Amino acid sequence: MTDFSADQVVWSSKLKETYGETVELEDEQGESSVYNIIAEFEIGDRGYAVLGSPGKDIEDEIMHIVFSPDGLPELESIEDDEEWEDISELYDELTFPGDDA
Repeated sequence: MTDFSADQVVWSSKLKETYGETVELEDEQGESSVYNIIAEFEIGDRGYAVLGSPGKDIEDEIMHIVFSPDGLPELESIEDDEEWEDISELYDELTFPGDDA
């Protein structure tokens, strides 16, 4: 498990500054869906976005923020299950802080 901690998080807003409050993503079948940008943060040299699907009762999606050659932020899936789980747990910790006792 990678050791991520809340004190390493730097909140950002690169996606919102570029695209506004929502982004449209296309799946493997070519279907487009609109997602709300819930949160953006960086840990070290990696950027992450938390997206929510408006009007649907599904879990938030967490994705990598990468930059195109022309400097625009783009989203890509987190392929590593362990990394996804670590970032998901970290976001839960940031969003719902509680006692560890």
